[in-house]
Amino acid sequence: MKPPAAIAGKQLKAGLFQFRIEMESSMSAKSPVTRRVSILVATLLLGVAWTPLITSADDSPSLTVPRERIDFSSHDLRGTPIRLADYEKSRCVVLVFLGTECPLAQLYAGRLQQMSQEYSPEDVQFLGVNSNAQDNITEIEAFVRRHRLTFPMIKDAGNKLADQLGAERTPHAFLLDQERKIRYHGRIDDQYVVGAMRTRPDRDDLKIAINQVLQGQPVTVPATPPQGCLIGRIATPAESSPVTYSNQIARIFQSKCQHCHRKGDIGPFPLITYEDTIGWGPMIAEVVRERRMPPWHADPNVGTFENDHSLSAEEQELIFTWVKNGCPEGNPADLPEPIQYTDGWQLPREPDLVVPMRDRPFDIPAQTGPQGIEYKRFWVPTNFETDRWVDGMEVRPGNRAVVHHIIVYTYPKKGSRQGESFLTAYVPGLRLNPLPPGAAKRIPAGSWMKFEVHYTPNGTPQQDLSELGLNFIDADKVTHEVRTTVVGKQDFVILPEKSDQTFTARSAPSPAAVDLISMSPHMHLRGQAFEYEAEYPDGSRELLLRVPRYDFNWQTRYQLASPKRLPAGTVIHCKATFDNSARNLNNPDPTATVRWGDQSWEEMFLGYMDIMFPRLSKNDEKQLEMLRSFSGRVQVEDVFRQIDKNGDGRISPEEAKVLPILHNHFQYVDKNKDGSVDLKELTTVMPR
Repeated sequence: MKPPAAIAGKQLKAGLFQFRIEMESSMSAKSPVTRRVSILVATLLLGVAWTPLITSADDSPSLTVPRERIDFSSHDLRGTPIRLADYEKSRCVVLVFLGTECPLAQLYAGRLQQMSQEYSPEDVQFLGVNSNAQDNITEIEAFVRRHRLTFPMIKDAGNKLADQLGAERTPHAFLLDQERKIRYHGRIDDQYVVGAMRTRPDRDDLKIAINQVLQGQPVTVPATPPQGCLIGRIATPAESSPVTYSNQIARIFQSKCQHCHRKGDIGPFPLITYEDTIGWGPMIAEVVRERRMPPWHADPNVGTFENDHSLSAEEQELIFTWVKNGCPEGNPADLPEPIQYTDGWQLPREPDLVVPMRDRPFDIPAQTGPQGIEYKRFWVPTNFETDRWVDGMEVRPGNRAVVHHIIVYTYPKKGSRQGESFLTAYVPGLRLNPLPPGAAKRIPAGSWMKFEVHYTPNGTPQQDLSELGLNFIDADKVTHEVRTTVVGKQDFVILPEKSDQTFTARSAPSPAAVDLISMSPHMHLRGQAFEYEAEYPDGSRELLLRVPRYDFNWQTRYQLASPKRLPAGTVIHCKATFDNSARNLNNPDPTATVRWGDQSWEEMFLGYMDIMFPRLSKNDEKQLEMLRSFSGRVQVEDVFRQIDKNGDGRISPEEAKVLPILHNHFQYVDKNKDGSVDLKELTTVMPR
């Protein structure tokens, strides 16, 4: 058996903090490894939501790729005739179907332009084709300018050419040899597949096929599954359809889709009006059927969440019927009242204050080598003369192409390591939800803000000027203070070539009753699953959240439908599971042994939580400071100063009463038995 002192020490270390915090900013990357793919991919792909391998027969026509010699005539964006015969001297012709709003088409456009220039001396002609009913000439011209395309772009009116070739998606490439027979069709390369994105392609399918044709060789892989958005073909709406956009579908899109699919937000195209949906029906039905949209990863049998955007079975069937019947509009008089969004912000109203991270943009280099860019920290004074309460906080990246994530903290002074408070963050896929009525975060007078930004270069020089938007609330309307805390683990080791590797972490008992508002699990590319469980003082346990298929591209904040009371003494257990096998297509290197680190090719195990407690008066200042310390990154010096009421540098048994667990184990902590605890003695038992 352990001696009583050892038991007391263990209990003390477990109980001195409400939640042991190991914030993401406390670490910096140490070992150089292969660069991860730019966050632009994750942002545009929406978690590769638009790149399926299998197409449902209910959603798209049955298409056959012709084997005979190909010929066609069409028009470019200015109405000038384009005939395949115009390129009779070209040794090969590459036709690539593209769409202006498809994330993969946007990602591959620049790559196709490079290939066009690379193969031009070999007499290989590239032609872009847009067959989407939803893309007009102005939008296509803007797409061409944005991606600096120099090869001709065909507007395939009525999707005739797409039907002739059997094109399914954007992008979908077709390689014609000198006899104008199709020698290859499918994807451009294999970098993007359903639910995953590789750091680089393992096979450049189109390039390999072009080289083999130019060398007079057989094409070893003549067809691959095209990846991307279904081509928006012309549909004939059924007038007798029982389901219409105006009567049912608009309401579903309002409640489950529009918060992302609106101008200036993460959705690749808006879904605000009926016109926005034209051409997207089959694609919408596909991602709904495969449960990739709307993004929601929590186990439906565990917990009830305010921001659950998953579709009910009835809502899914309404969408399928609407698409099957040609996506009819119905009577516009049946439309619901439109939701008024704040342009460019997720906040419920225009920010009362916008704080830029600095006074000028920050330059991000095109490349930095395998070590990546170290975290950048920008300090900004608030100049607040009094404490300010905020019930809306949003940090908005200035350049989503290179901003991996941002965390904003507050501190009493610039450069301080004490008194840190987590304010808000931006990570891929994070959606903001309002705090409960009367709940707010406090920014003390005179505070400084620290923007901690993680950049990922994308191959071209970039600039960023991110900013923070705040909504203030009058102090007399605040009933509860909100703090962000986290349970985590740093000393894990993830073995190579293995899935289902599970690690656990726990908080220490809460010193007071608090209300749990939300949970936000955080791992990187090898994250597989995550759980939160509460252990109550009576020994009972309750599973609070299970995420069986964690997706790094969607950093969801799971907000409870109503706050969960955690009695004093409650312990939160978190369980993180990692997949470091080759079956995890997001895995940057299955052969690597992986440890904690900032970069996405390293890993993290963090279970963020928002908790709230009643706003206390000045008469409860000591209790208030303890609660704030317990729910932030705690420094031993801070705790000591709060308990040492008379400031004599020693904690007496009377002063220790403010922290019962210290008072109960006072004799154990008082190593020199002088009847008081000094900073050194407290430090020896405080978990760091």
